[in-house]
Amino acid sequence: MYKLKVRLLKILKINHLWRYWNVWRGRHVGDYGHLPDYIRKHVAGRSFVDIGCMWGVNGEYSFIAEESGATEVKGVDVFGPTPEFEEKKQARNSNVEFILGDATHPDTLEKIGVVDVVFCAGVLYHHPSPFDLLVALRRICGEMLILRTSTIPEIHGLPNAAIYFPMLKPEDRKLWNLSSLGLMRQVGITDGFEPEEGYGNWFWGLTPSCLESQLETAGFRVEFRATEPFAQSVICTPVAAPLSHRLPEELESRQMAAQISNTGIAKPA
Repeated sequence: MYKLKVRLLKILKINHLWRYWNVWRGRHVGDYGHLPDYIRKHVAGRSFVDIGCMWGVNGEYSFIAEESGATEVKGVDVFGPTPEFEEKKQARNSNVEFILGDATHPDTLEKIGVVDVVFCAGVLYHHPSPFDLLVALRRICGEMLILRTSTIPEIHGLPNAAIYFPMLKPEDRKLWNLSSLGLMRQVGITDGFEPEEGYGNWFWGLTPSCLESQLETAGFRVEFRATEPFAQSVICTPVAAPLSHRLPEELESRQMAAQISNTGIAKPA
């Protein structure tokens, strides 16, 4: 039944009907085109960073934030800046700062610092370790996270489920090919995993419940969520993370080791 649901939602007319039905029921239905509105609504008088700012948009969301009154704007990506970005920056006499780096790397996080509004769209499902990325976003998030990511439909009776795309067989990947909805080539799905493409691959298909649980575990509270059959847009506030691992100093580590040995709790599972 689940495969049938996914196949039906991939049919454009049924996908549109799903949207109309949920709007009629008063639910928040997401749309890629709403992202500029989220930015304009929240950035005035605040600092802003766009994580994954180049692919397909050439820093456009950073420029929108700057034009909407953000006090300081940074854009981060693992490649770039593109010629289009440089042209826009010069034409607008912009002060947007571009940072070349991986947002999960400590050096990159140090360059970013703590920023009021963190924006991240189209990145999470491209990362082999999405939870690590969310933890990194929490480290730099001062007041708000605006996140949009591709997801898969919820699996009834199996909350927090997820699909790992790399190494799926062709017949299994076919279910997740969204070309019928207008997506072109999905690296890692269309032709299988392509190691040379790095983060260009689609790594994870998280269900909405899995996404929200990872956000909460990383230290975010979801304040707003707009749902689509194959995507989620969320606005979150940072809170105390329930999980935090700290590497102990040498003396403390020896004391912990002795306590573990004395209690006899370290047994092979």
